[in-house]
Amino acid sequence: MSKKVLTILMIAVIGSNAMFLSGCRAEGSGVIGDIATPTQRITVEAYVDKMKAGWIGQMAGVGWGGPTEFRYKGEIIPEDKMPAWKPELINQFRQDDIYVEMTFLRTLELYGMDVSIRQAGIDFANSGYPLWHANNEGRTLLRRGIAPPDSGHPEFNKHADDIDYQIEADYAGLIAPGMPNVAIQLGETFGRLMNYGDGLYGGQFVGGMYAEAFFETDMEKIVRAGLKCIPEGSQYAECIRDVLAWYKQFPDNWQKTWQLIEAKYQDNPAYRRFSCSGPQSDFNIDAKINGAYIVMGLLYGQGDPDQTIIISTRCGQDSDCNPSNAGGILFTTIGFKNLPEKFTSALDPEGKFSHTPYNFPMLVEVSKKLVRQSVVRAGGRVETNAEGREVFVIPIEAPKPGKLEQCWEPGPIANSRFTEEEMAKITAIVGQDLSEDIAKFAPGWKVASCGTEMEPGLHEQALGKSNVLVTHPLDRRTGCQLSRVLKLPDSKKTVLRLTVGHHPQGDWALIVAVDGKQITRNIVGKETATDGWMQTEVDLSDFAGKRIKLELINQPTDWAFEAAYWAEIAIASQ
Repeated sequence: MSKKVLTILMIAVIGSNAMFLSGCRAEGSGVIGDIATPTQRITVEAYVDKMKAGWIGQMAGVGWGGPTEFRYKGEIIPEDKMPAWKPELINQFRQDDIYVEMTFLRTLELYGMDVSIRQAGIDFANSGYPLWHANNEGRTLLRRGIAPPDSGHPEFNKHADDIDYQIEADYAGLIAPGMPNVAIQLGETFGRLMNYGDGLYGGQFVGGMYAEAFFETDMEKIVRAGLKCIPEGSQYAECIRDVLAWYKQFPDNWQKTWQLIEAKYQDNPAYRRFSCSGPQSDFNIDAKINGAYIVMGLLYGQGDPDQTIIISTRCGQDSDCNPSNAGGILFTTIGFKNLPEKFTSALDPEGKFSHTPYNFPMLVEVSKKLVRQSVVRAGGRVETNAEGREVFVIPIEAPKPGKLEQCWEPGPIANSRFTEEEMAKITAIVGQDLSEDIAKFAPGWKVASCGTEMEPGLHEQALGKSNVLVTHPLDRRTGCQLSRVLKLPDSKKTVLRLTVGHHPQGDWALIVAVDGKQITRNIVGKETATDGWMQTEVDLSDFAGKRIKLELINQPTDWAFEAAYWAEIAIASQ
């Protein structure tokens, strides 16, 4: 063991012992309600010190690993390509790996720990930052009226096994010291906005490790505590068990363990059955393999902050998110007061996290507020010890993971849709505002997620026709959505009639969806549209007598001249 590693370990142990002596942790039993329950104790002061360190660890990991993100896929980052740490890198106020989870904190701050998943979905739908993968897909579905948990269900969300909630789950453990079931439940509320199966379990695993990190410094024990928070039969749990076993087998050779992870969780299609990029792609944003890289840093880092972040980063793939999780968990065990100065000296206390109301001191305060609710909600209490210090008395409970679910063999959907009243609360306007244009062209319809390229809006003339509405996808993944809620007649045949066109140099996919489920998809391009225009009819008779949400989606294909031209949108009953 190097002198540097030994020094860090001694600092961590000394700090931990000092906190223990001041009332940081004591196990015993107490009366919770009318029942004698095993408890653990941590002073509020010690909690705050560790919680602050957890946030700093996230910022350090994502800042240090940021320049390498997805630049190395299926290969170890060479040692000489690892960026150098600079103290000012701690100020990660514009990092989505940090501020997205603060949306969840804000929801909890406003509505409390018992907030409904539907309110969580409304708040996430109203967020204004750019998103990708499961987050982007989930938020798009929410804005289209597909309420959680369906917004994270594989039937609708093709990114449900991606890393997203794993990235953002740090908050759950940081406000749940020693309370793994609180972290698990927060996953059920916020993780299901965008994830399912292993994608959800990754976040609950991370939250569980944070919860344990307030009372434990042994990294293997922390990892095993996180494992208890997810179903044993999941591929995610299998992956983490593999890493633990390979670490035992090769304790001094993390590159060998990396190779074994690569062979099974990158190259074997059986472990990429819901990979959004396909099972053969070198790009792998699946939660499992990236979770393995978090654990690689924790185990092989041996308690050294630098090595923990460096190893998680050098494993590649999502190499800023993974060291952010690993750094946050390790730093929680160390505590803010014991962190190396290079991680705290340049922190700007007034820097505001993008798209949030929080700077660092405010972030600490909201965490302090929410943890008190967590303790009481879990059946614990706040006491004052003989030294006059506040102490959290926390019941010790075994984790209770949810039932096993897999994205490639999902359970039934919940048929969950937002009500009209709930949809009225989703006020985010993303992209071009075409409300006046659509009201003139097709009264009763709405437009959402319209991009700004190719002059969207109502045109007097376009491609040889008059009174044409032009739309454009919001981005490479998010189509522009035209929607209308309507009641179909009981006994008549109802058809949707469309006349749609395309730019001479491009094409686009026309998707028709009912209540969030695609019923038709057609390419509008040179091969399908005569003289640039295509007429089509969609039979809606299967929905006779029902109140439905009908959507027409201008979905991008290869991101070249993707504008949709709408000359007619009509609904006729016969």
